[in-house]
Amino acid sequence: MRVRALLAAALAAAAVAVAGCGQKAAEYGGTAENWPVRDLRIMAPAEPGGGWDATARAMAQAIERGKVIDKSVEVYNVAGAGGTIGLAQLVSRNRRRANELMVMGLVMVGAIATNDAPVGLGDVTPIASLTTEPEAIVVRDDSPYRDVDDLVADMRRDPRKVAFAGGSAGGTDQILVGLVAKAAKVDPSKPKYVAYSGGGEAASAILSGAVDAGVSGVSEWADQIEAGKMRFLAVSTRDALEVGGESVPSLREQGLDVEVTNWRGIVAPPDISSAERDRIIEAMEELHATPGWKDQLERNDWTDFFLTGDRFTRFMASETRRARGILQQIGLVEAEQ
Repeated sequence: MRVRALLAAALAAAAVAVAGCGQKAAEYGGTAENWPVRDLRIMAPAEPGGGWDATARAMAQAIERGKVIDKSVEVYNVAGAGGTIGLAQLVSRNRRRANELMVMGLVMVGAIATNDAPVGLGDVTPIASLTTEPEAIVVRDDSPYRDVDDLVADMRRDPRKVAFAGGSAGGTDQILVGLVAKAAKVDPSKPKYVAYSGGGEAASAILSGAVDAGVSGVSEWADQIEAGKMRFLAVSTRDALEVGGESVPSLREQGLDVEVTNWRGIVAPPDISSAERDRIIEAMEELHATPGWKDQLERNDWTDFFLTGDRFTRFMASETRRARGILQQIGLVEAEQ
């Protein structure tokens, strides 16, 4: 209820800020041919250091280096409630502003359901999916858990004593923890899950021993793995995955029938014109073709997952249904009556 109240307050404040912005819409969007009239702004709806932030900054760098537009690109952060605070701001405060974009993904789909958010992805303008990335379970380098079997054994003995760090409640990370528990025949609601709004905070919790393991996208642990401070236990792909020259076994290979990947995409505010939407999609297609973006995919171990426009809209609707079903199974969302 507290999260929903915060979201409602954010919407109310944004509604005041947006009053009268219809008269100024041209200042932000202009005609499709000269989009964007102002500098492009990309919101990462989380703290710095996580996957959305990394995606937004990778986009900005590739757009500028590839000269996709003739304006500068600014990345800014609006953290809270699995991205739904940022979503509320995009829907109300930035309505009709075609120079505003927001990174989002499966994490936000889950957060909307678990927070019973007053705004959803049906309130934005879908632009494109960009990447998909396997999840990884990691532990501190000196952890007693040498593989997933060790972790699962403790979960079966007393799941309440096994704590995982991850991203926002209801997001991909918590979905994976619930699916792992379910596959291990453990009540999915029992393992302790500690949600953090940024990857840096989750890493600190793992390294300090505040939690037993961490769950997030593979790329978010790369620096800690390379520094020898953490170890991979498993990835969430069907088969083993080579990461930094190391073959990391999948959950399936270790006896747990679990497979899930975390996708990320980009959306625009509501009420932009169809011509502006088409021009933004065209710009994302140009971004997708740049050598700089291909370099970012390789550098971050992201898998290319490019869908635009109506195809992306249908995909989001499908993912919303799928995520809600999983969250119901693990007890985070009530079944719809």
